[in-house]
Formats: sequence, structure tokens, C-alpha cells
Amino acid sequence: MNFDLTDAQIAIRDTARDFAQREIGPRAGEWDRSSTFPRDVIAKLGKMGFLGIVVPERWGGAGADYTSQALVIEELARHCGSVAITVASHNSLCGGHIALAGTDAQKERFLTRLARGEALGAWGLTEPDSGSDAGAARTTAVRRGDRWVLTGTKMFITQGSVAGIYVILASTDAAKKQRGLTAFVIEAGTPGLRPGRILEKLGLHASDTTEVILEEVEVPDDQRLGPVDGGFYDTLKILDRGRIGIASMAIGLGRGALEESTRYAREREQFGRPIGDNQAIKWMLADSAMELDAARLLVRRAAWMQDRGMKTTRESSMAKLFAAPAAMRACWKAIQIHGGYGYTKDFPVERYWRDCKICEIGEGTNEINRMVVARDLLGRVIADV
Repeated sequence: MNFDLTDAQIAIRDTARDFAQREIGPRAGEWDRSSTFPRDVIAKLGKMGFLGIVVPERWGGAGADYTSQALVIEELARHCGSVAITVASHNSLCGGHIALAGTDAQKERFLTRLARGEALGAWGLTEPDSGSDAGAARTTAVRRGDRWVLTGTKMFITQGSVAGIYVILASTDAAKKQRGLTAFVIEAGTPGLRPGRILEKLGLHASDTTEVILEEVEVPDDQRLGPVDGGFYDTLKILDRGRIGIASMAIGLGRGALEESTRYAREREQFGRPIGDNQAIKWMLADSAMELDAARLLVRRAAWMQDRGMKTTRESSMAKLFAAPAAMRACWKAIQIHGGYGYTKDFPVERYWRDCKICEIGEGTNEINRMVVARDLLGRVIADV
């Protein structure tokens, strides 16, 4: 494995870094305080190709790779977790599902608009009573002739009220539980589809997160995404890629906390010298740097494997499982280093900590990802015997 980035990857990373520093960093705190969705910035990211990073140019995307996508998400998260999760979910979940399972006609109709930033995407799997247990989904899709009728409620949907295109997982065979899920792509404005309540969250205040209500939403069969009862199998592949994105977001937030606290440790003086001279501060900074670097290597490995068409179930879960708590520790230490100021909104480290918590929950909780890694290990061991 070559750890050097290509010239193209470096150019994409640097473009994202420069944009984030200029357009996102100075405004992220205000977006957080006012819970404002940054439509203008997301639109600019679309024009830059960042809403279709891995989508082939044929379908309006940048035609880059998963390593580049991870780099972009990290750079955006360095300054704003809300922007990062918007880009990550749009690319990995909604766009990713259509790219994976869609027909050429579906890609032309839906994926092209997503990749060009003409519409934002939302992906609906989770429900009020169905989180990690996808088999408990109560949203149903009933076939009536050449059409499907969807009824139910989805929960914790990123871009839930601002999306133009939704991918919704619904039960087409309740007896099969998760193996009876089917995916459908639905356009905003379709009768019966509407956002529910906007959810008030601990962090990511500038990310749009809502319920999505489906009241006898009718769609033709040509908006079914993939085979009947095949949605869960596609979902597993999508989550393998999505976990790389959420791990990259965690690293970006942790890196932001580390960089802010390193700067503060140099500038803040107590007892006549910078607080960075104290061993306790040095050790906190060193531990954060070490853990974030290790997390980044796990992410790069998983992305590198995805770029080569390899299965990354274990590697993606490992990356997310390690990166999320490592970033949380970096954020916690940054608050501690800032002392009383770290507990205020005068500095961004408290926001990084609040935003980072979702990385231990979304795309499968830490506990679920431990199960994924263990099952993969046991499966491989048994297969080798």
C-alpha cells in the first residue's frame, strides 16, 4: 500500500481545505448558534463537484475516488461538522445507493441532478422504532398493478426537509424482516411525501435533520431501486462506504480540536509561561495527535481498498469504530486545555465536541460496529478451518 497521495488527490484536498478556511470557518459558529442550514455554501460545493465526488463524469460527477472523498469530508469537518455530514450523507447514502443499484435511466434522471448539486439527497432507513434493527421497519410498500404505495415514518433523516430526491427503504415482505426490504427513489413534491418535525439535536445544529412522513405515496415500478426484497443487501454495501465517510468526519473534527488547542497552548500564558510548557498539556496534545494519525491510516486503508473494488466490511467498521472515540477524546482534551474558555462558545472546541458525538452513533453505533468486526473475524476463521 502506497501512503503517498496522487497529484489529483492532493489538488482535491487542497481545494477543499482552501474553501473550508475561507467560506466555512468564519461562519460555522453563527450557523450553529442560529441553526441555519448553509444553503449558499452547499450550492457552491455542488458547483465545485463535491456533491458527486465519486460519480463518473458520465452522470455529472467529478469521477474521483473514495480516497478523495474521504479527504474532502475531513477538510470540511475541520471547520464545520454540519457541512461535512451534509456532503457525506448526500454522497455516500442517497447518491451512493442510486449509483450502486440504479439502472442507467435512473442514474440519468436522479444521480445526475445529485452529482451536479441541482438537488440534495436524503436516505431513509431508520424509523422511530427501528434503528440498528432494520428488520423491525414498519414502513411498507404494497404493489398495486405497476405502482407501489408507501406508508410509514422515517426518523433522523439528514436533509429531511431540504432534499429534492429521497431514497426510502420499505418492507415489501414483513415475514422476511430485513431481507424483505426494498428501496425506492422518490422526488420531493410527490403527493403524500412530506417532512415531519425538525429535530433539535445536541450538535450539528446547521445540519437539516427531520422526520419524513409517507402517507400512501404512489410511485411507479421504474422508481424501485434494485430488486424486490434486495434493499438490505445493497444497504450493507452502502454502509461499508458510508462508514469511511463518517470516520473521515470524526478525524476532521478531532483535527480541528487538536489544531485549536495546540494554538491555544502556545499563546495562553499562566505563571509567566505558555501552558504548552506543562507536561500535562503536552501529553494531551501528543495522545490526540497519535490517535488521530492512527485513525487516518485506518480510513486510508479502507478507502484504498474501496478504490480497488475490494470488500471493506471489517476495515470500514474498524475505521469508524476507532476514529469516532479517538476524535471524541481529542475534543474533550481540547476543552480541558482551554479551561473555562473551552466551556464557552467563544472558542469552537465545544462545538467540535457536540458535533463529534454523532460519529459514535451514526452509520451504526460503536456497539454495532464491534459486532460487525467480530462476526467478520469469526466468519473468516471458520471459513479457513
